[in-house]
Amino acid sequence: MQQAVVISRHHHSPLWLVALSILLPTSFACLATSATNVAIPHISGYFGSTIDEANWIITSYMIANACLILMSGWLENLMGRTLLLKVFITIFTIGSLICAIASNLNIMVLGRLIQGIGGGPMTPISQAILLAAFPPDKKGIAMSLYGLAVMVFAILGPTFGGFIVDNADWQWIYLVNIPVGILSVSLIHANIEDQEIRKKVGKTDFPGMIALVLWLLSMQIVLDKGQQYNWFDCAWISWLAGFSACSLAFFIVRELECRNPLINLRLFKDKNFFIGTILSSSVNMLVFSTIVLLPQFLQNMMGYTAILSGYVLSPRIISCVLMMIFINSLMKIFDNRILIALGFFFLGISILFFININLSISFIYVAIPQVLMGVGVILVFIPVSALVLGTLPKSELSNGASLHNLCKSAVTAIIASVASTLVARHSQIHQVYLVKNLSDFNLIFQQKFAALANTFMSNSSSTFADIKTNMYLYKSLLTQSRLMAYVDVFAIFALIAFILIPLAFFLNVNTDKKKDL
Repeated sequence: MQQAVVISRHHHSPLWLVALSILLPTSFACLATSATNVAIPHISGYFGSTIDEANWIITSYMIANACLILMSGWLENLMGRTLLLKVFITIFTIGSLICAIASNLNIMVLGRLIQGIGGGPMTPISQAILLAAFPPDKKGIAMSLYGLAVMVFAILGPTFGGFIVDNADWQWIYLVNIPVGILSVSLIHANIEDQEIRKKVGKTDFPGMIALVLWLLSMQIVLDKGQQYNWFDCAWISWLAGFSACSLAFFIVRELECRNPLINLRLFKDKNFFIGTILSSSVNMLVFSTIVLLPQFLQNMMGYTAILSGYVLSPRIISCVLMMIFINSLMKIFDNRILIALGFFFLGISILFFININLSISFIYVAIPQVLMGVGVILVFIPVSALVLGTLPKSELSNGASLHNLCKSAVTAIIASVASTLVARHSQIHQVYLVKNLSDFNLIFQQKFAALANTFMSNSSSTFADIKTNMYLYKSLLTQSRLMAYVDVFAIFALIAFILIPLAFFLNVNTDKKKDL
C-alpha cells in the first residue's frame, strides 16, 4: 500500500514569480536542445569527427531526456517537487559546463547525456506546477506561458544557434546555461512550494526502467544509422529493430501488469488525454520537420549561412508571441476545438507553400509561411495543453504530463530521421525518372549538351569539355531530384495537417469532472 506524505510549506509567492522560477530553466533547456542541431557541423569540425559520429551529440541527449521524462512522476513522488527541480537543474547545468569545456567528442557526448538527464523532468514538472498553481479561470494564461517557454524557445533555437556559431565559439550555446541554472535554483528554492500530499513510492520498477532505456537506445540507433546502412537490407539494423520492438512490447506489458509501474499507461483510457497526446505529438512532428528540413534545404541547396537560415524561421517566433497575447481571450470566446481545427488548417497552409519551392525563391517567400505556422502552433498547442490533462485526477497530473511529453519527445526523435530518410529516398526515385531524359535519343538533351560543351571548349579540349558537360548535367540532375524530393515531403506533411483537423472535434471541452482511472 502507498502511504501519503504531508509536506508543510505555508508561504505563497505571486503567480508571476512562480511562473518565472519554473519556466526560466525550462525555456533555456529547450533553447539549447534545438540550437545544437545547427551547430553540429561546427562541433564535428572542431573535434575532427564525421557528421554521423557527431550526431551522437543529439542522440545521447534525446535518449536520456526521454527516459527521465517518463520517470518524472515517479521521481517527484520519491524526492518531492522542489528538491527534484533543484537537483535536476543542477545536473543540467553541470552537463552544460562539461559540453563547454569538452576536449574530445566522447566527453562532449557524456556532457550531452548529463544534460539530457537534467533536462528531462523540467518540461512535465513545469506543466504540472503551472496547472496546480494557477486557478481554473487562469489556466489559459498558465498554458500560454508554458507554450512560450517550450515551443517558442525551441523554435528560437536555430536562430540563436546560427547567430552563435557565425559570430562566436559554439561553446557559448552551453555556457549561457550556467548562470541561468544558478539563478533558477535560487528562484525555485524561494518561490516553489512542494505539493501538500504526495504518494510514498513503493518498490521501484527496475525491469520497466531497463526495458524503457533499451527500447529508446536501440530505437534511436536504428533511426540514426538506418539510412547510412540502407535500413533493413543490413542484418544488424534488422536485428536491432526487432530487439527495439520486443523491448517496447515488454515495457508496455510490464507497466500494465506491475503493481507499482514506472508510469501509468492506463491514462490513455482517458479520451482527452489520448486524443490530446496525438494532436500535441502531431504539432511537434509538423514544427520540427520544418526545423530540420528548411535549414537543410536553405544551407545545402540555396547557399544560406547558418544564421541566415535561422533568420528565415524567426517570423514564426514573432507570430507565436503575438498570438500568446490573444489566445487566452480567444479560448474564452470560442470553442477550443474550433481553435485547434483552425490551427491545423494554418499549419497545413503554411507547409503547403513549400510545394512551390525552387532554386530561385526569395527570402520573403520562405519567411511569410513562418508567420502562418506560428499562428497555427499557438492555436493548437495552448488549447490542447489546457485540455489534455484537464480530465485527469489531480494525483495523476505529473504522471500524465510525463507520459504526454515522452510521446512528444519520441515523435520528435523519430520525425527527424524519417524526414531526412524520405528526402533521400524520394531523391533516388526522382533520379530514376529524370535520368531517362539524359539520352542521346532526346533532341533537347543533345542541344543542351552541345551548347554547354561548346562553352567549355573555349578553355579546354573537346574531350575535357565533354567530360565537364556530363559532370555538370549530372550535378544538375542530382540537384533537381533533391529539390523534387523536398517538395514531396512537404506535401506529405501538409496532407497530415489537413487530415488531423476533424480529430480536434473528438475532444471534450468540459474538463470539470475528473475521474479515477
